[in-house]
Amino acid sequence: MGQKSKIEWTDATWNPTTGCTKVSDGCDHCYAHKLAHERLASLYTGQLPVIQTPQNIADPFSIRLWPNRLRQPASWRQPRIVFVNSMSDLFHADVPDAFVRQVFEVMLKVDRHVYQVLTKRPARAVRFFRLNQDLFPSGRVPRHIWMGTSVENQAVAYRIAHLRKLPAEVRFLSCEPLLGPLQANLTDIHWVIAGGESGAEFRPMEESWAIGLRDQCRSEGTPFFFKQWGGRRSKAGGRMLDGRTWDEMPIADRLPENVAPPLVSLPPENRRRVSAPLEFEATPAAA
Repeated sequence: MGQKSKIEWTDATWNPTTGCTKVSDGCDHCYAHKLAHERLASLYTGQLPVIQTPQNIADPFSIRLWPNRLRQPASWRQPRIVFVNSMSDLFHADVPDAFVRQVFEVMLKVDRHVYQVLTKRPARAVRFFRLNQDLFPSGRVPRHIWMGTSVENQAVAYRIAHLRKLPAEVRFLSCEPLLGPLQANLTDIHWVIAGGESGAEFRPMEESWAIGLRDQCRSEGTPFFFKQWGGRRSKAGGRMLDGRTWDEMPIADRLPENVAPPLVSLPPENRRRVSAPLEFEATPAAA
């Protein structure tokens, strides 16, 4: 677990679980998978996985729980933006509901931080909310817990519809690596991150894909953050898009008053009007 992060859109990472399973094109060259099998292999294999088959025990990227890390956010006195599970997916099928609940209990209690929960499995996030509504007396995930999903190309754009079913004050998309042109329904989406792939086998991102997504955000008044062009190294292509950097974050009035990270907010005339709370949908989300 790294308290400080080099990721441009967060301050720190917190990994109460590690490991994942590749499910779509964006996972092909997963940095977390690579790290787990290289630098972190001995650390991870020193902890038993949730599903203890011989194959999983030997695989450093099998799902593992780290209960001792649940105490970490409370130990950070200064408010910060925290990326939850940079090395995993909290809503992977192998993470028990009871442990997901413990993670949310920490986030709800230690509310001086902003938590960014990113998943490729937003349908399970919706199911978790419906089964644990006692955690959310307001009927919504509070504004210091941002709920996001990864959308790397049009083939997985259906994840946006699942995310929209989750009653959350802040919903966001991570379109990194952006692997193709994307038409995204940004209704009730409050932030979009985009970026190119990095690593030895990186797939180049076309400028038109990034500009097209940026233009959709500008049209809808949705904050847009361009992280990188990518390349063999993450910083190789820089961060300039169409002649400038794009560091927009969710508008300040969606942040807790006690958190004051450096933000670049949209001008008032371009802010999305805050929609009324969604009615809770009782029908199950698609698997």
